[in-house]
Amino acid sequence: MAHNGIVLVVSVSIFRDDEVLIIRENKPTAIDKWNFPSGRIEYGEDILYSARREVKEETGFDVKLNGTTGVYNFISSTNNQVILFHFTGEVSGGLLNLEEDEILDSRWIKVNDLVKFDNEELREPRVLKQIIDNLLKERVHSISIYNEQLDK
Repeated sequence: MAHNGIVLVVSVSIFRDDEVLIIRENKPTAIDKWNFPSGRIEYGEDILYSARREVKEETGFDVKLNGTTGVYNFISSTNNQVILFHFTGEVSGGLLNLEEDEILDSRWIKVNDLVKFDNEELREPRVLKQIIDNLLKERVHSISIYNEQLDK
């Protein structure tokens, strides 16, 4: 999408026991930055489907979405307005298989260790720190507030 546009994004914190998966990105706008698996919602795509698709593409995992920390509205480092829908979930299948060109590394980490990252290490640190704060304070809401897209 062109600069100064509105970009719709999904992001997922995948939990395993008391740890969450983070990935180190190698994208033109986020080289060597840590983030949760995330990506753009494609035209006509259901938000929940988009979240599961992005996780599968970036990590190889199938996920069961079970909550949301909310919707975040911010201006990105590329000067786009981003509306980000953040979900929580757990692995329901698949094997870790990082997307070759775009993901450099992954790590399972305790949520409270996420606060130790410097801003320079994180993609969009202001919004990531808001998400991390919501996770730490267990401000996670029911996924039922999202309605599946109706077929036309």
